[in-house]
Amino acid sequence: MEDAKIHGLWVNNMLLSRVAESLYWINRYLERAENISRFVEVSEAMSLDCPPGSAEPWLPLIDASSDRESFDKRFPEKKPDDVINFLIRDRLNPNSIISCIQMARENARQIRDVMTTEMWEQINILYWNMQEGEAIWNKPRQEQLSEIRRECQLFYGITDATLSKDLAWRFSILGRLIERADKTSRILDVKYYLLLPSLDELGGVLDELQWIALLRSAGAYQMFRKAVQNSIKPNSVARFLLLDPIFPRSVRYCLDGISNTLKAIDNSPSIENPSELECMRGLLKAKWSYIRIEDIINDGLHEAIDSLQMDLNKLNDLIQEKYFIN
Repeated sequence: MEDAKIHGLWVNNMLLSRVAESLYWINRYLERAENISRFVEVSEAMSLDCPPGSAEPWLPLIDASSDRESFDKRFPEKKPDDVINFLIRDRLNPNSIISCIQMARENARQIRDVMTTEMWEQINILYWNMQEGEAIWNKPRQEQLSEIRRECQLFYGITDATLSKDLAWRFSILGRLIERADKTSRILDVKYYLLLPSLDELGGVLDELQWIALLRSAGAYQMFRKAVQNSIKPNSVARFLLLDPIFPRSVRYCLDGISNTLKAIDNSPSIENPSELECMRGLLKAKWSYIRIEDIINDGLHEAIDSLQMDLNKLNDLIQEKYFIN
């Protein structure tokens, strides 16, 4: 009887781990696809101010995805169309939109019996609508990207409206927040120095348009204008995207959410001997809650974001190690 009870607990834990891991990665992949669609859409608008055929507004997107080495090897000419295809429809690029949606759907297929019917239907529709020959590819690119973004956001809404608010749901939120913090910091890091103008352009019309484009790439322009009444300046943009406590795509907001979610998942942490994951989530929250943008800029914005990226990767590894089946 005791052996049967232990076996039953083991099976339940295995099932929860499998479901939690799949939901975690479904949300990471769809958040990644949504972010890439926004990045490409904004860069296309910026390209109108550049010479025809220029790759200047496009290559930073490859850097933001950490795929520059692979891209340069396959596309040495670095044409804008190569970048766009690589980011949207290239099945050989594991971080392209279509690859992310395919991986999200594969994770959903593995837990189809435990996720809600509405969630499965939505991700399945998104997947099939992205196949070659479908109507979406006959639309203008801006409409393609907007539709992809809406479909990803619709999945988030369906998840929040139909999935019980248990541990599985919390892992969904956790994956979404980690990916969002990652992409917000990456696009700021890559574009911050690219957009810093020469002295004769500082404060000019083109300068402001480029910073507006950066805010739009993070879905932050309207909320930034609501929060910051003065003219758009590099430091104020960096502060908003990194440290704003109430904007849902800022790094600080995401790290607060990550910390709260992990705390809810592990509702009985050891006070005397906290785990490495417990220490990491607390330190990250504290670090990004009590730092000023002036200090970040003075010490090096790139260095700060690089450190954040390593911390997020370590956080992901610790979550995998503690909660998911290896």
